[in-house]
Amino acid sequence: MSDRATTQLRNLLAQPGCVVAPGVADAFGARLVKLEGFQAVYMTGFGTSLTRLGMPDVGLLTATEMIDNASRIVDASELPVIADADTGYGNPINTRRTIRDYEKAGVAGVHIEDQSWPKRCGHLAGKRVIPTAEMVAKIKAACDARRDKDFMIITRTDAIAIEGLEAALERGERYREAGADMLFIEAPVGREQVEIVSKRFQGVPLLYNMAASGKTPDLPADELGTLGFKLSIYPNWMIFAAIPAMQNALRELKKTGSIAGLRPHAATFKQFTEIAGLPEIQFLEEKYGVPEDQRAGL
Repeated sequence: MSDRATTQLRNLLAQPGCVVAPGVADAFGARLVKLEGFQAVYMTGFGTSLTRLGMPDVGLLTATEMIDNASRIVDASELPVIADADTGYGNPINTRRTIRDYEKAGVAGVHIEDQSWPKRCGHLAGKRVIPTAEMVAKIKAACDARRDKDFMIITRTDAIAIEGLEAALERGERYREAGADMLFIEAPVGREQVEIVSKRFQGVPLLYNMAASGKTPDLPADELGTLGFKLSIYPNWMIFAAIPAMQNALRELKKTGSIAGLRPHAATFKQFTEIAGLPEIQFLEEKYGVPEDQRAGL
């Protein structure tokens, strides 16, 4: 495959089946995804808001903060990164800059949505959508702005919860005509709506959001591929899995005042340093002749 992450992603999506992209909120999560052998990674907006601000995904993060986070995930994972770009952070002119900046950050593609600002997580209430024509203009601006033709513009509509499924499908058709490389019909409710989306857009690359709200069914990747979904993202599942473990560790420490009981259930310091890339640092220190008494060791 090409060294360019954009072309790597295009090549992955050209293969049969559905590409699985675990969601991460930071560089640490990105390294884990890489070490477990996945071929792509997704930067989650809600997870970024939680880890950077300790707050929900309700339009509080700026474009600068999101792009900075994306660049760190790119560096840490060395994988094609698909990033949440919210609404493009303004009108078509703002969207042009957003695309240019994400592209410079090294991501392979972004999704932009048709919500009005301040936006909301797609599985929260209180969303509003902009007129279809306004979103079409933003998509055209996004496509024109990219310098790399392989950089993916994924367009998301949140209209199901506001205008109904048929309106969301019609928006999807308009967005595809405007130049979107992939469609993201957010939050279909139940398998029936998922299948309607699949049938309506046969032959069109589709994104599936494996969110935790329970609105959209949990379907395995092979089944999603059969339905025509080319990319499946899992926005916050690593965080969901980590929360109980972190809470249990804190409760044990608070209760006993000791970490002795945690050791059998936790990663070792050696594992911790390996995930962080210490062996690579040690190799480079030796390669470049760093004095032995100054090298990072265990």
